[in-house]
Amino acid sequence: MEMQKTCGHGPGELEASLPSREQLERTAELFRALGDPERLRLLVKLGQAERCVSELVGDDDNFSTVSARLHHLLRARLVLRRRESKHMYYRLADEHVVRMVRDALDHADES
Repeated sequence: MEMQKTCGHGPGELEASLPSREQLERTAELFRALGDPERLRLLVKLGQAERCVSELVGDDDNFSTVSARLHHLLRARLVLRRRESKHMYYRLADEHVVRMVRDALDHADES
């Protein structure tokens, strides 16, 4: 996203280049989903490989808590899931999510 200078432009010119309200709402939902450290940790783990829910449950978590976090990420379209027998497997939705998480972590680590 390139920053534009505003001087010398009429108000209608800049408004026309803005995203739609619907696109801004969907993007805000992505950032809300990314705003929780434990959901972000799940995304990092899923960036390494597809995993079933039981593989994502850590020592400090329980199955229902992890499932709720994954459901939140699913609603935000950050992850996809598939069922295999009794197990539900999750993976990142696409390469955009991989880059977004990696870029966010890199940006947070900048001094």
